[in-house]
Amino acid sequence: MATTTSIGLSQRTSLTTGQLPRFSPVWLLVLSWIVVGGLFTILVLAGITSDFNIVGTVFFGTVLYAAIIYVASRVVEGERRATDRLMAALVTTAFIVALLPLISLVYTAVSNGIARLDPTFFSYSMRNIVGDQPGGAIHAIIGTLEITGMATLLSVPVGLMTAIYLVEYGRGRLARAITFLVDVMTGIPSIVAGLFAFAFFSLIFHQQGIRFGFGGAIALSILMIPVVVRACEEMLKLVPNELREASYALGVPRWLTIVKVVLPTSVAGIITGIMLSISRVIGETAPLLIIAGFTQSVNYDLFNERMMTLPVFVYTQYANPGSDVQAYLDRAWAGALTLILIVMALNLLARLIARFFAPKIAR
Repeated sequence: MATTTSIGLSQRTSLTTGQLPRFSPVWLLVLSWIVVGGLFTILVLAGITSDFNIVGTVFFGTVLYAAIIYVASRVVEGERRATDRLMAALVTTAFIVALLPLISLVYTAVSNGIARLDPTFFSYSMRNIVGDQPGGAIHAIIGTLEITGMATLLSVPVGLMTAIYLVEYGRGRLARAITFLVDVMTGIPSIVAGLFAFAFFSLIFHQQGIRFGFGGAIALSILMIPVVVRACEEMLKLVPNELREASYALGVPRWLTIVKVVLPTSVAGIITGIMLSISRVIGETAPLLIIAGFTQSVNYDLFNERMMTLPVFVYTQYANPGSDVQAYLDRAWAGALTLILIVMALNLLARLIARFFAPKIAR
C-alpha cells in the first residue's frame, strides 16, 4: 500500500511541477519586443539611426523570443519540453516574418493613398488634367473591372472543363500532355502573353498598332487558365470516390454525377481557386500596357480603342509625373490602394458565394 502511494505521489509530482506559466510564451514575446524596441530607441537617441525601425523591432524581437523561450523551458521543464517549445517558437517566428511584408505593404498603401480616396478620385478621369488639378481614376477602374471580368468569363469555363476532363475522364498520353502543357503555361511570363495577344490580333486585323480592351482580356485569360485548371483539379480530386460510386450505383450517368454530385461538393474550393486566379492577373501591368494601351479618357467599349486599367494608371502616374510631382504620386498610391480594396472585396464576395452554395451537411 505504501509503495503504491509513493508511486502515485511521484507521478503527480513529475506531471505538476516543472511547468512554465500558461501565458508565459505570450509575455516573453511581448517582453522580447519591448527589449529590442528599447535598443532601437537608444540607437535613435544616440543619433546612430534616424528613425525608429518597427519592422526590425518585431523581427529581431521574435528571434530573441525563440532563444529566450528555449532557455527558460530548458531550465524549468527539461530538454524534451524545451525542444518542443523551440519548434513552436520557430513556427511563430516564420509566421510573423511572413506577415511583416504584407502588413508593411498594406500600411504603406493606406497611409499614402487614403488622402486621395475622395469622390473626385472615383468620379473623374484624367482627361484635360494638368498641373496640380486633382483628377481621378474612374477610367482606370472601369477598364480594370471590364477587362478582368471578360478574362474571367473566358478562362473559368475553359479551365474548369479542362480540370473535369483531367480528373474524371483523362487517361493515357493525352491527359499527360495536357498536364504538361498546363504546367508550362503556369510559368509563362506575363509580358509574353501580352506580346502574343498583340501579335495575334495584329495579324488578324492587319493593324500594326492595334490597342483595345478585349486583347488585354485575352492576354489575362492566358495567364488565368493554368491557375484555374490547377486549383479546380485539386478540388475535384478531394471529392471522395464513394460519392461517385454511390451515384453510379443508382444508375446516374457520369455527366450528371459530375454536375449534381462532384461540382456541388467542391464548389467552395473551386470558387476560391477562381478568386486566386483573378488576384493573380488583376494587378498585371506589362501585358495590358502592350495590348490594351494607355488613355486619359473613359472607354466602355472593350472592342474599340485603348482602355486604361489601374495597374497601368499607377505605373504611368509614378513613372511620368508632371510639374506637380506630389499630385501624381498621391494618385499612384490611391490607385494602388483601390486595387487592393477591389481584391479584398472580390475575396469577401467569393467567401459569401462559397458559403451559400456549399452543400449543407445535417448534424
